[in-house]
Amino acid sequence: MPKKSQLKPDFQKLFKSFAAKRIAVVGDVMLDKYIFGHVSRISPEAPVPVIDVQSQSVRLGGAANVATNIAALGATAMLFGAVGDDGDALHLREEMQRQGLSPDYLAVEPSRPTTSKMRVIAQNHHIVRIDSETKREITSATEDNLLAMLQAVISETDAIVLEDYNKGVLTKRLIKSVLALAKRHQVPVTVDPKHDNFFDYKHATVFKPNLKEISDAFGRKFSNTDSDALLACELLQKKVKADFILLTRSEQGATVYSKGTATHIPSVALEVADVSGAGDTVIAVLTAGLTAGLSAFEAARLANFAAAIVCAEVGAVAIDAGKLLEYCRAHF
Repeated sequence: MPKKSQLKPDFQKLFKSFAAKRIAVVGDVMLDKYIFGHVSRISPEAPVPVIDVQSQSVRLGGAANVATNIAALGATAMLFGAVGDDGDALHLREEMQRQGLSPDYLAVEPSRPTTSKMRVIAQNHHIVRIDSETKREITSATEDNLLAMLQAVISETDAIVLEDYNKGVLTKRLIKSVLALAKRHQVPVTVDPKHDNFFDYKHATVFKPNLKEISDAFGRKFSNTDSDALLACELLQKKVKADFILLTRSEQGATVYSKGTATHIPSVALEVADVSGAGDTVIAVLTAGLTAGLSAFEAARLANFAAAIVCAEVGAVAIDAGKLLEYCRAHF
């Protein structure tokens, strides 16, 4: 891992360097569907709002949103996940291709539905979300398929993101196999965990939970203070033995922890419209920053800026590289 730089990075050069990077994203792929409308009355059939639909759209969610953010920075994102043999899988592939992402690394498992989430939004407020999914683990054949595809490109991979939403793709066996493969080829691995396999991601480069996830994992409440953040990171490090812990803390920013030392990064004061997908943006920008030579602390600051920018938008949206570049020039 590069040492922490004492100089302000050359951001123009940094952002240009992303174009040469290839980052694999392994995890739970989702299709996000949106219905945007207006509420002006209550239904006479039941005490629920009536949505007058104004527009509809689909976006890439979960691990696919991580890949979208990586691609938005100019890097090549290789998305490894599982989909069903259904209409949502077709829409997901179409949207991937529209955004310049290859669907070639998606494994098809006909017995499971493609994970999708339908959000209904009116006057910039979420009214309801409808999920279509299974949390059943993928089959051993699908595990083998994903691992074989990753092995085929590992020599040209600059980093791997493990993006876990507890939808069944990142099984204990696949996690262990991917981490071992990355170690053999000296490829850094960043992890965005969820509770089911929280402590199985051992010896990753960066482990990135949020405060709620780490509290749930340990079965105790950590307050959003610097002292509790330090304690949480210390306890977690003993479990997962990552090179770095990046603990995201909502309005308190984030904490980067390594070798007994914690550095707190304050939040960026921008208007928050929607936090959907902010975690995906953080892990994507963090990983891209590491591949471009930033220290873990610098990459975390870059990711913190990116999260603030996407939170100013409604719905899960990819980072705008131009906005991020200008913000870095002004505030880094």
